[in-house]
Order: sequence, then structure tokens, then C-alpha cells
Amino acid sequence: MADTPPPTSPNSVTLDAPPTLLDEGGEAAPAVHLMEGSDCGISGETQCLLRTRLKKSAIILFAGFAVFLLWNAWNAEIENNPHAWRILSAHAAVTVALGAVAAGLCRGCEIGLTRLRIYETIVFGAPAAFFTFLQFSTMDLACSVVMEVVPQLATEAGRTSVHRLALQSPALNWVFLIFTYALFIPNTFRRAAVVLGAMGLAPLATAVFAWTSCPNVGAVMSMHPEFFTYLVLMMTFAVGVGLTGVRTIGALRTEAFNARQLGQYRLLEKLGSGGMGEVYLAEHQFMKRPCAIKVIRPEKAGDPRVLARFEREVDATAKLSHWNSIEIFDYGRTDEGTFYYVMEYLPGMSLQQIVDKTGAMPPSRVVHFLRQTCAALQEAHDMGLLHRDIKPANIFAAHRGGVHDVAKLLDFGLVKPAAEVESSRLTMEGAITGSPQYMAPEQALSDENADGRADIYALGVVAYHLLAGAPPFDYDQPLKVLMAHASETPRPLSEIQDGVPPELEQIVMRCLAKKPADRFQSADELAAALADTHLADAWTDADAARWWRTLNVASEQIVVETS
Repeated sequence: MADTPPPTSPNSVTLDAPPTLLDEGGEAAPAVHLMEGSDCGISGETQCLLRTRLKKSAIILFAGFAVFLLWNAWNAEIENNPHAWRILSAHAAVTVALGAVAAGLCRGCEIGLTRLRIYETIVFGAPAAFFTFLQFSTMDLACSVVMEVVPQLATEAGRTSVHRLALQSPALNWVFLIFTYALFIPNTFRRAAVVLGAMGLAPLATAVFAWTSCPNVGAVMSMHPEFFTYLVLMMTFAVGVGLTGVRTIGALRTEAFNARQLGQYRLLEKLGSGGMGEVYLAEHQFMKRPCAIKVIRPEKAGDPRVLARFEREVDATAKLSHWNSIEIFDYGRTDEGTFYYVMEYLPGMSLQQIVDKTGAMPPSRVVHFLRQTCAALQEAHDMGLLHRDIKPANIFAAHRGGVHDVAKLLDFGLVKPAAEVESSRLTMEGAITGSPQYMAPEQALSDENADGRADIYALGVVAYHLLAGAPPFDYDQPLKVLMAHASETPRPLSEIQDGVPPELEQIVMRCLAKKPADRFQSADELAAALADTHLADAWTDADAARWWRTLNVASEQIVVETS
């Protein structure tokens, strides 16, 4: 029947708050999974499956409706019969709608989740509306005919006529629709229960409405309530079988997912997804070491520009060895053509997630993260590599080696050699190579003029975001954000948040200078300025451990309150 999204681990929760694991000392350590810098959304695998299944459902339903439309048009006595005309017209409208959706799903263009859900509503909502109209009309017509011919329903022929025409045929229509939805649409059990339950209740509600609003139907149903009981049993059976199938196939898909292999790695759980690929928690088959595997989405695998960016990300990240850069273990391609690379698994949260959950950070903690990021960034710059996409989502607060708040610089997908301009063409045509809210003015105007100081500017925007709880220019339109970076002066941090030391504010504002020459000229220079502040060592490992324990306690309370 229906499929469910990939499973979550026993340590995972589906709430905003992070789950926990035990660290080496037995204390609660965060187990929030590594998320890519790109925006996260529905699983690309599940979304692709939803589109495929919707397409099949639309084609099957369109074919069925088209065949019976031709049959009814050929055999129906529609002359001077408004009832037949109405049913035939509604039948034709549903057939056209299903055909249009099937055609849209067969096109090669990408379709977003919102549009897929709209298609899903049309594919199953249009037949459901038609079956409701057909059931009501058939019950009214059949009961009217029988009451005129056999008013007291004294003959067995009359009973059979009402039973067959008014109940059996509509019930079978609904059973077919319920089974089609359960069989083809990937769903969670809860969502499937809601949709299938609504489908099962629709014919019962229609029968009750016809019973109370149509005198002939009311007369027949009152004398023979077993007809309604038959409908209740049919719908209960159909919904029950459908939900059983949803759970059964969901369990089978879970087992199949857990059994999947990429080379020597066993995929355990989906951690996140981005615009280029998806990230899975995995385990090496022999060493049993947890790791994170990033794979290219199937629909992206045929794009040479995506593959080039993917390989460039692997190549750039693999060259880095600093403790504060994410470590790459392996890279490969399966026989089926799936590209992937293996990196260290990071328990923790991105700085973006932390700010989203708890608001602005204490200045001492911001300095703690900035100094570590500067160290990783300096290594990349010394190797001639520009990151070009530094933002809170790409800096991870990890728990490594018994230490909390270890900064990890992620997502080198836009990295390029400082002296190489041609590689910028590997990004999508017409797309901005970076995130507008964190982009230096020269990077937005001309990628050729950007150097390591553009990364310094982006790091300054990150610092502003962490201290203020929002970036300096938070407009809805990307173009307006880029123009603001080039021409507007950010609002002083001291006017937004109390407790930001003037010396730290001066450092951040220097990073945000419009001219590259007015900024810190290297990550080391910025790190030295941060080290000279009184906040340099103010945030300790004990502070970090206490913060994570406090967050985990709040998470447990949320779980209890919502369970």
C-alpha cells in the first residue's frame, strides 16, 4: 500500500527541540544531526516517489474514467433526460481534470511539494466529489423509481433493485478510490488515516443526507436500515484494509531502507536534504564507525554542472585538515551511478538552528565560535581557497572528543581557488553564488573581484546575526538585500541588544566595511583582534556543557508535554 518517509532513529524526535545521546562521560550530549547549509525540506527521495506515484494514479484514474465515459455516452439514454446529462457532464469534467494533471506530471520539469499536494488533491478530490454527486443522484433516482412501482417494497425484486442501484455501485466506487490512494501515495500512517477516514465517511454522510432530505430515500432507508448497515460495513472494511496496507508497506520500505548499501557503508537514517543532495547517517560495514554520507539527488545526477560542483566540494574539503573544518573520509560512485562522499558525523546544531531556537547568543559565546571559524578559514585561504558561502547554517556547533561547542565549517560547495575565475561558471546559470544576506558587496557585483576579504565580510554578518538575533539586512527581496550590503549602514548592535561590548561591536563593524581595504585583511588578523578582547576566553567548556544540558532538559519537557 502506501510508503512512509525514511525512518528516524530511536534517539530522534520530531519536535523542534533536539534529542540527546550520552557522551563519553555519561552526560547528556546533543544528538541533533548534521544539516546541510542549503534549506531543508521534504526528502527529495520521497518527493520524487510522490510525483511518480501521483503520475501513475492520475493515469490509471484517467484511463478508467475515460473508458466508462465512453461507455456511458454510448449506452445512456440522454435525450430529454436532464439527470443523465448532469451525470455525464460531471463525469466528463472529472476525466478532463485527471487528464490535465496526468499530462502535467508527465512533463520533465521539476515540481515543488506544494504543487504536488495540489495535484494530489485534484487526483483524488475530483473523483471523490463525482462519486458523492453520483451516489446522491443514484439513491434519489433508484428509490423514487422503486417507491412509484412498489410503494411498500413488498417484492424481493424491489429490494434487490434498491440494494444494487442505490448502494452497491457507489460503495464499490469508493472502495476503488480508497485502495488506489492507499496503494500509490507515499504517506505517514497518521496522514493516511486522516485521508482514508475522510473517504470512508463521505459515502456515509452522503447516505445520511439523502436519507434526511429526500422523502423517497427516507422511506426506503427507514423500512430497510440494513442497506445503510451494509454501507457502513463496506467502508469500514475498505478503510481498515487500506490502513493495514499503509502500515505493512511502510514497514517493508523501512526494512529496505535500512538494508541499503553505498559501497562499504550501510545507510541508517536520513538526516537532511539540500538543493544539491541529501545527507544520511551511515555506518561503515566493518569498522562500525558512524558517519554522514552526502549523495546527489537522482534528478540532479545527470546535470554535469551539479556533478562538477559536487566533485569540487569533495576535492576542496578533502584538502583541509584543520580541527574546525569538517573531515572527509571517502568518496565514490555506485554501479547505479549514485555519487556520494563520506564525512564525519556531527552531533550538535548549526548556529542558525541555535539562534532560531534560543535567540541572540551571549557575546562571549559568539567570540568563541568566531575564533574557531577564523582558524578553519585561514587554512582554506592559505591554500588559495575561498569559501563564498559563509553563513550561520554553514557553521556547526558540534560535540567532538568530549568537548562542546566545537565549531565546524561546512559546505564547501561554492569554494573556488582565489585566482580562478572560470570555476564560477560551474554554478547554475543566472543563480547567485552565495547567500544574499551574507554576501560582500564586491561578491554580489563581480565575482572576479572577490578575495578572502569577502569571506571576512560574510563572517562579520554572521557575527552580527548571532549577536542581534537577525542579520543586518533582513529584507524579503534578495536584490534589495544585495543593494543594502552595497549602500546601507547596518544599525549599531548596541541599539539592538544590551550587553554587546563596544570593542566587539567595533570589530564586527570593521568586518562589515563596504571597501575590502577597510576590513581585516585576513582571518588571522580578525582572530587576533578577537583574542585581544576581554571576551577571548570568557566562554568555557563548562559553560558550553551547561548550555547543552539546559537545552536537553527543555527538550525532554517538550517531549513529555506533547506525548
